[in-house]
Amino acid sequence: MKLKKHRYKFSYTQLIAFSFLVVILVGALLLTLPISSRTHEWTPFVDALFTSTSATCVTGLIVYDTYTHWSLFGQLVLLLLIQIGGLGFMTIMCFFAMVTKHHMSLHQRKLIMQAAGHVQLSGVITFVRKILIGTFLFEGIGTILLAIRFCPKMGFWEGLYNAVFHSVSAFCNAGFDLMGKYEEFSSLTLFRSDALVQGVIMALIIIGGIGFFVWSDVLRWGFHWKKYALHTKMVISMTLFLILGGWIAVFFLEYNGALADLSLGDKILASLFQSVSTRTAGMNTIDQGAMRGGLVLSVVLMLIGGSPGSTAGGIKTTTVLVALLSSLATIRGKKSATIFKKRISDDAVKQACSIVSIYMCLLIFAAIMIVSLEAVTFSEAVFEVASAIGTVGLSTGITPNVGLISKTVLALLMFVGRIGGYSFVLVFATEKANPDMERPVEKVLVG
Repeated sequence: MKLKKHRYKFSYTQLIAFSFLVVILVGALLLTLPISSRTHEWTPFVDALFTSTSATCVTGLIVYDTYTHWSLFGQLVLLLLIQIGGLGFMTIMCFFAMVTKHHMSLHQRKLIMQAAGHVQLSGVITFVRKILIGTFLFEGIGTILLAIRFCPKMGFWEGLYNAVFHSVSAFCNAGFDLMGKYEEFSSLTLFRSDALVQGVIMALIIIGGIGFFVWSDVLRWGFHWKKYALHTKMVISMTLFLILGGWIAVFFLEYNGALADLSLGDKILASLFQSVSTRTAGMNTIDQGAMRGGLVLSVVLMLIGGSPGSTAGGIKTTTVLVALLSSLATIRGKKSATIFKKRISDDAVKQACSIVSIYMCLLIFAAIMIVSLEAVTFSEAVFEVASAIGTVGLSTGITPNVGLISKTVLALLMFVGRIGGYSFVLVFATEKANPDMERPVEKVLVG
């Protein structure tokens, strides 16, 4: 008898997840070296791994202040991890292939297509080229504008370096900053009255968070709204709604709370920045621990996150919108969800509902675990967990003090949030040899 040898073939989702793991481990090994810390001492591997995960998954949760703990070498490692994490490892590999004029196989093109969030195989290399050009263009413009403010304050070379670091961090929605130079864990609170710095950072966050496909669509059709793809229309509409709605809500909810000591102009600017940054960016100009009603709103915004195929994490804007439209259609007795005179496919509805369910289950389970292990309130645990799984990076201040298990939980959530909850489940899925059998249908009471 001849025994058949079955070679296990990794799926594209598994390869993408594995590539992120490799980058995280290499980053952790570099960060643990004495050369990476200011004191030239070894950094505990657990903390280096947590920081590497946070940078690669463009989150921003930290156990050490970035400026005071990490040396220039360590900061450059973080900057590289942020850039790789924001664009995706496969996109970076495609960049080197284009530079070296290496021919891309069909398998590699399919892998890049899925990693970059492209909808079809044809034109994927051109699409990646647009991503790279757009990324470096926006980050370059952001660097120049931030340097206008940073160079006079810090000196030319240090100001330019800070401008580059914060431009990349903002565009990749990472949340890392170097403002520990003035006060540890202060983020951008020093610039809460600076409209230029906050405006540039917000613009970079939004552009990085709307998704590469939206860029391509807008670049192709300009301002012709009717010609945009349905995905583009949904992303732009949902993004504007969340930014404006969050801005108004934070302003009124925190008017006498975290915004109480600010002038009216600073309150308006700070509430807008909070609304934009909360959705996966992680930089802040107000104390998150001092927030009241805005804390709950922030959790919701962090969970929603940015848009598919972008540098952002979270459930994603289109996913939430599809789930809401499906629920609304069910309530109104309609057979399918529609928007902009287009019907949303049943597969998209099922996937959206699955993703929302996965994120909510992970949020509740992880929050309960952290509360049972740490001396923190449930609201603090929920905020930290939402920040991790949404790859945001905002913190009420508990992350540097949590134990090993809690750090592991948060690191795993950051990883899940970066590759996507649905993709994370698919990593462990096995390919079925036979299709599912059609089973008899029986009604079940729900509601």
